[in-house]
Amino acid sequence: MARFSGLHLLFFSFIIATGTVTVVSGTVFTIVNSCSFPVWPGILTGDNGVQLNDGGFELAPGVSVDVTAPAGWRRRSSTGHTRRIHNRHWWRAGQLRRKPGRCCPNDQRVMDGANVVACRSACEAFKKPEYCCTGAFDKPETCPPTELSKIFKAACPRAYSYAYDDRNTSLFTCTNANYSIVFCPKA
Repeated sequence: MARFSGLHLLFFSFIIATGTVTVVSGTVFTIVNSCSFPVWPGILTGDNGVQLNDGGFELAPGVSVDVTAPAGWRRRSSTGHTRRIHNRHWWRAGQLRRKPGRCCPNDQRVMDGANVVACRSACEAFKKPEYCCTGAFDKPETCPPTELSKIFKAACPRAYSYAYDDRNTSLFTCTNANYSIVFCPKA
């Protein structure tokens, strides 16, 4: 089944942005495009203002790029959770194989001309505590999944779809200091 490049931007950004990531001694993310089309990985700026690889880039088919996060690089989540990249790191993994426009509400769509290329989270789109799981909504009991995150979860059961989606199959532990992120991995 085809994988759509706009979603790759969304989910790589989501992976990097959803937990606080602190790099202890420099970590390399090797990003590999095994797809037959370009992908556009996006990287959010760290809390310390350091922006990796200009915040994102186009990655042509068959190409890989090493993104080095220097020691001390940190990216905070909207939920305030802390995760460190060193020997053990919680990683959110998932692949969405549907075209984003089919299930994305109009006010959350990211457009490229007439094409829907990604779908923003409710937190990103509306910046409200109840969607970002902040303030009075900073606990699993007070921050349930949104309707959109339920749609994503139904389409991609292993994807981490909202701030407290860590009770079942959405979190994975990696033991390496460096990581490979492969788009369209060969089965």
